[in-house]
Amino acid sequence: MLDQFRGCLLGAAIGDALGMARETAPPNFQRLHTGYRRAWRGHPNAGLKPGQFTDDTQTMLLVAGMLAESTYSEQEYAAALARMYMNGELRFPDAAVDAACRHILLSGEVSGSKGVYSSTAGCTGIAVPFGLFYDDPIDVAERVVKACSVTHTHPAAHAGAVSVAMLVHHAVRGRPDAITLAGKHATLEDVTLGNRIRDALNLEQEGISLEGAFSVIGNDVTVYQTIPLAFFLISRIKDVPILLTTAANIGGNTDTITFICGAYVGAVYGRSALPQGLLEGLEGKDEIESVAARLYQRYTAKP
Repeated sequence: MLDQFRGCLLGAAIGDALGMARETAPPNFQRLHTGYRRAWRGHPNAGLKPGQFTDDTQTMLLVAGMLAESTYSEQEYAAALARMYMNGELRFPDAAVDAACRHILLSGEVSGSKGVYSSTAGCTGIAVPFGLFYDDPIDVAERVVKACSVTHTHPAAHAGAVSVAMLVHHAVRGRPDAITLAGKHATLEDVTLGNRIRDALNLEQEGISLEGAFSVIGNDVTVYQTIPLAFFLISRIKDVPILLTTAANIGGNTDTITFICGAYVGAVYGRSALPQGLLEGLEGKDEIESVAARLYQRYTAKP
């Protein structure tokens, strides 16, 4: 299971770094670019080098580290997130995260919900460590919703994060129906998102083309498109490098979409299934592995 903890965090970071350069771009179905790339001049991520990741991985590692050290609370997370924002360390956060951090800094308070009523997928990254760490699905869902409320108060945002947490939760524990279960958990939080995930999975089973599925599902920053599209890709493409490359070229919210795909394949197959070249070129690879190992050690030490 340690290999899967490592694979999940590394896979998520690899996916994020692959999707970083094409975030907000249109889809590219004709000529898939492989490997890490630099964003074009003027892009919000233009300052990042190939192999560097965005705020999705930053917040994932922040929460994972706190859980590993038994220092996590919503207050501590909010304070640390606001410090990262104030110091200019948070990379291209979505509008809800930006507004929540400003609210925390201006008010000087980290207790209570400072989140924004937004359905963006900006709190998806923090879901992964909770999905790995807690054995009881009820605990996973409750912890994720509380954590998301630091930046997002919309039920759909909570549902999206819960679905990703449950995806890795069930995948790392060997459930072959992890995708279906994750969709059902999403429905409990937001019926609309649950229905859209179900529809995306039905489209995949019907054999619709990728272009056709994209035209129906979409790829914007809301969980209503980001999560169903990621789940569609995971269900359609079983080859790990092809899955990650396709997700990274799908356009729109590519960093988060590919982050989800990478977290899933790492949770299922472990670190060894991740492309070696992408591992070697990933920013902070050793630190990510260290965080994963510490999180697993703390997980096994729980009473």
